[in-house]
Amino acid sequence: MKLGKVIGTIVATRKQESLKGFRLLIVQPLDQNLEKSGRPLIAADAVALAGYGDTVFFVTSRDATQAFDDVFTPVDAAIVGIVDSVHSIDSEVESGKQ
Repeated sequence: MKLGKVIGTIVATRKQESLKGFRLLIVQPLDQNLEKSGRPLIAADAVALAGYGDTVFFVTSRDATQAFDDVFTPVDAAIVGIVDSVHSIDSEVESGKQ
């Protein structure tokens, strides 16, 4: 699992059948200090609760498809949780909407 921040949404008037009812969100990957790490990506919201500004954790590849009832859902990334806070040995960082 990886950390990310929702920075936008994708509006699609037509989707593959197994994606209907799921939002597509733009996620900026983050490191353990909640700093930008890499390029933004598009992830399907498997928890159906994430929104703009939320810090989330997401999975990619085969793990992303298994976040849905139909394991043949064509996704490269899926949001599987919303982060409340991040704790590490070096620091404690609060998360959530800003």
